[in-house]
Amino acid sequence: QVQLVESGGGLVQPGGSLRLSCAASGFTFTNYWMNWVRQAPGKGLEWVSGLNRAGTLTYYADSVKGRFTISRDNAKNTLYLQMNSLKAEDTAMYYCAKATGNGLDVGMDYWGKGTLVTVSS
Repeated sequence: QVQLVESGGGLVQPGGSLRLSCAASGFTFTNYWMNWVRQAPGKGLEWVSGLNRAGTLTYYADSVKGRFTISRDNAKNTLYLQMNSLKAEDTAMYYCAKATGNGLDVGMDYWGKGTLVTVSS
């Protein structure tokens, strides 16, 4: 069965950095685009970033562009999100999500349980 397990969240001061990881199993990782989605306390889901199967095309929400970097290691079936210059408004539960196919607009069918990122002094 498909499993996505996020890790790497925690408490960080404004301006700090964190690297999230998502270990994938139960499907052919290299066949699918992958995404990061977040949900801030009391708010709805916000798509953060996505990338293609090879990791050569990356896309970002305007709110994180220039600060976050998405990547993948297909040999390790792992998705990453490097987050720099973190702000209080980045505080959220971060989810790894598998796309249903190729592209950003095809939808996401499997999600991890999330990892919590708290940005606070």
